[in-house]
Amino acid sequence: MSESKAMILGVSGLQLTAEEKALFAGERPWGFIVFARNLSEREQICDLVASMRDAVGRPDAPVLIDQEGGRVQRIREPLLPRYPSAAVLGEIYKRNAGQGLRAAWLMSRLHAFDMKSFGINVDCLPVLDVPVEGASNVIGNRAYGFDPDTVSAMGRAAADGLTAGGVLPVMKHIPGHGRGMADSHHELPVVSTSLGELEAHDFPPFRDMADSLMAMSAHVVYSAIDPDRPATISRKVIDEVIRGSIGFNGLLISDDASMNALKGTLGERARAIATNGCDITLHCNGVMDEMRAVVAEVGPLAGEALRRTKAVEAAFGQDDGAEESVIRAEFDGMGAYS
Repeated sequence: MSESKAMILGVSGLQLTAEEKALFAGERPWGFIVFARNLSEREQICDLVASMRDAVGRPDAPVLIDQEGGRVQRIREPLLPRYPSAAVLGEIYKRNAGQGLRAAWLMSRLHAFDMKSFGINVDCLPVLDVPVEGASNVIGNRAYGFDPDTVSAMGRAAADGLTAGGVLPVMKHIPGHGRGMADSHHELPVVSTSLGELEAHDFPPFRDMADSLMAMSAHVVYSAIDPDRPATISRKVIDEVIRGSIGFNGLLISDDASMNALKGTLGERARAIATNGCDITLHCNGVMDEMRAVVAEVGPLAGEALRRTKAVEAAFGQDDGAEESVIRAEFDGMGAYS
């Protein structure tokens, strides 16, 4: 069987179209990602996830979701509770550090119960960005706090909770989206802060979690490092900062190639991502013409990228055996929903 290609793709609707099945079978993406447009009833979600894996012939192919809590929660009521945001958990931490860490762990452990019930095995959490006053609300209450120590501690607890339940975390958005003054979904944020300040404020949570298996890049220009390219397509940022000073050696996944922070055609964006240091090109919106442009530019997994995906795959399936009712009752008793 041929090696998977270095990409994660989305789908257009509630079930795979014939065109999507053919594309996935022929191009063999390493993984998939689902969004609210793909999610309706429990049986439908389970069937969709299974059909993605069937299309590539890999029963454990990664299926990702952004299930953070707060405003970024793809599966909501009535299927799942509306979980609180990271900022709410951060407020618990401010009042009592031990309770805050426990709350972060518990909520992620609940995410793991939830996601495994649908067959989803990767959650794009924790958000390790450290906001500054006046920054774009694209991060906002998705962050655990405004200081790197809080974000590091809470991010570690959240990641551990997921891992305990057999769902793997993806830390984001490396090396830091917290001080971007624009929403990278719509335009390119440019951060002119000095390297010294970035090292002191923005990078520490990622450095503290550099042993993570996966991270998602930031579509942000850091002028002090590379004034011409956002981190996702900057060989300098990836080599010198993400792999260098931060020390992350896990699987580096791009943020979505279709976001407007990146310029050029989808093919040009995918080529830039694939050739400048990201291991995996992510394309989310399920638009077939865009996916065809992406797959034309992304090659098979090889070298360090292949090794890193194998390390991820080897970590799937580990579970601490906790009882969901016990975990849910403890989290409910913390009053985080109020």
